[in-house]
Amino acid sequence: MADPPGCCSTCATCLLCPYSCQWITAKKEKRKGLRTTKSDCCWFLFLFCVFLFTLVWLYFALVILNDFHNFNEFIFKQRKLWLDWSLVLLVATAVLISYSSVLLVLALCLQLCGQPLKLHWVHKILLILTALVVAAAFTGLEIKWAEEWRSARVSLQATGPFLHIGVVGGMTILAWPLASFVYRTRSTGLKVFLLLVYCAAMIALYLAPLGITSPCIMEENQLPPKPALVGHRGAPMLAPENTLMSLRKAVDCDVQVFETDVMVSADGVPFLMHDEELTRTTNVQAVFPDRAALNSTAFNWTDLQQLDAGSWFLERRPFPTVQSLSAGDRYQATQQRIPSLEQALEAAKQSNISIMFDLRPENHSDYQNFVNATLGVILESGIPLQQVLWLPDGFREQVKQQAPGVQQVYGRKRLQNEKEPLLHVNLPYQDMSSEEIRQYRQDNISVNLYVVNKPWLFSVLWCSGVSSVTTNACQVLKEMKHPIWLLPSSTYLMIWIVVDCFSFLVILWAFVLLKKCSHRRRPAESETDVLLTKINSLMQE
Repeated sequence: MADPPGCCSTCATCLLCPYSCQWITAKKEKRKGLRTTKSDCCWFLFLFCVFLFTLVWLYFALVILNDFHNFNEFIFKQRKLWLDWSLVLLVATAVLISYSSVLLVLALCLQLCGQPLKLHWVHKILLILTALVVAAAFTGLEIKWAEEWRSARVSLQATGPFLHIGVVGGMTILAWPLASFVYRTRSTGLKVFLLLVYCAAMIALYLAPLGITSPCIMEENQLPPKPALVGHRGAPMLAPENTLMSLRKAVDCDVQVFETDVMVSADGVPFLMHDEELTRTTNVQAVFPDRAALNSTAFNWTDLQQLDAGSWFLERRPFPTVQSLSAGDRYQATQQRIPSLEQALEAAKQSNISIMFDLRPENHSDYQNFVNATLGVILESGIPLQQVLWLPDGFREQVKQQAPGVQQVYGRKRLQNEKEPLLHVNLPYQDMSSEEIRQYRQDNISVNLYVVNKPWLFSVLWCSGVSSVTTNACQVLKEMKHPIWLLPSSTYLMIWIVVDCFSFLVILWAFVLLKKCSHRRRPAESETDVLLTKINSLMQE
């Protein structure tokens, strides 16, 4: 297998060394007998598949970052260990994708240089391990976090047009080593098979935009109003969640609704708390070590007021934004206590924002008394009832009778035979398609989707026409004046045509150019073979 023009022996040696894990010189007499076998081709195909597999996982890893705080909370609930596992995920994924990418690039360069693809056994083992690790990651995703598959489908509405361009570009570059292989191999059947597969893949890619849909492919004048922001437990990236400081930071981010969770103490005082246990967001283990594992509702209000509800925020740093807090904010965080619902309602009234909450735990035997206590505080607070958004389904009819001005928000889609029309729904962003959002908007139903933290996701929902989103990152979404991208259909059509035509011309050029190179090498190779044969005959004589 002769080296093509422009591929020096030094370059070939430098490529062979890391790929084969041994110093094989590029001189022909040292490489005699080294050829790419069928087994080597199979390993190259396996390498290519592992690269694609890892690349898909990288995409999933970037998508699930929007929801990764939920995973951190889940791990803490199970193991009482707090760590930002997103860093572990990104580092591990970066190592896997870098390793498979480097090997693939080396293999493609070796093919272009006419060198044997002798993958070392160490790389073979590592590639198998890489495939197993990624497969385990996908399996764990399916078992413990299956809703992220729907998140990936939503993400394609934001990335579909750009993924198409990227894949077309990658497949176009692949034409060079493919053409080199086709002109070198003597197996006609293999040539025909590879060319048919490649052509079928490229035709499918060229026509892929016919199946790509995105709500952001629209005219500028069709863009719906920017969704309102709902602060998820306030502004949890800027202050300890479910505290008055968090509420004030949310107000600074121009949120229209403060979303929180309410529990009722043992002596009947409603207070703000998300977890059933106090261990994650207070110092209960230091103050009441013997009672730390008890349900939050087992503590009376006097006990709860002794707990520090802010220092954990600085110690555990649930979000990277904690590092950038000012000295004043850090001090203020350490002074936070668990707020009562009465205090939160007063702060919401003064700030002129609405408050939306769940009442937990729903399966508690004393839940009706929880509802009564919560309603009593709302009615006594003096807050305009239209600023209160009621989420709990339990005893909803009782709430409607006692406080008819409270806005009822439902955590489900509307039914076909709905007795009373829904005016507000609150759902995970994975549960509603763009078409459903548009239909609800036309029917004057307010749709709030949660939890939306990343600008790409906010952009898709903005283009879809959602009314509001619940977010941890109100300070980020507040600054967005426009979706990340917005393309008129005519512009996208032009991009599609230009990309496909350019790709086709580059592929055609690759095959024509490498064919000419192969023809130039053949006479030289034939003359060399004749000369070597004569020299061998003379030596034998």
